[in-house]
Amino acid sequence: MSQFELTQIESDLKKFTERNFESPRKCRNPDQIRFYVSELCSKIEEYQNRFNYVPNWAYSLLAQYNQVQNEMVYVDFVKTYK
Repeated sequence: MSQFELTQIESDLKKFTERNFESPRKCRNPDQIRFYVSELCSKIEEYQNRFNYVPNWAYSLLAQYNQVQNEMVYVDFVKTYK
């Protein structure tokens, strides 16, 4: 794949995430984060199968969502078993 094609793929995925997802730190609901994680995983799998390429920042974004989700789960756990 040419550099232009890789840049176009990254641009398309970036536009999709900016249009459809909130920033991980702005999420206040675990269900919302689970939805975003599910959608992002689907998109990553689609890009992997279709282009055999996924930008590294997509995995980083997924890790950020997972981190926020883990923090929410921990807070709920502490509140429940305190």
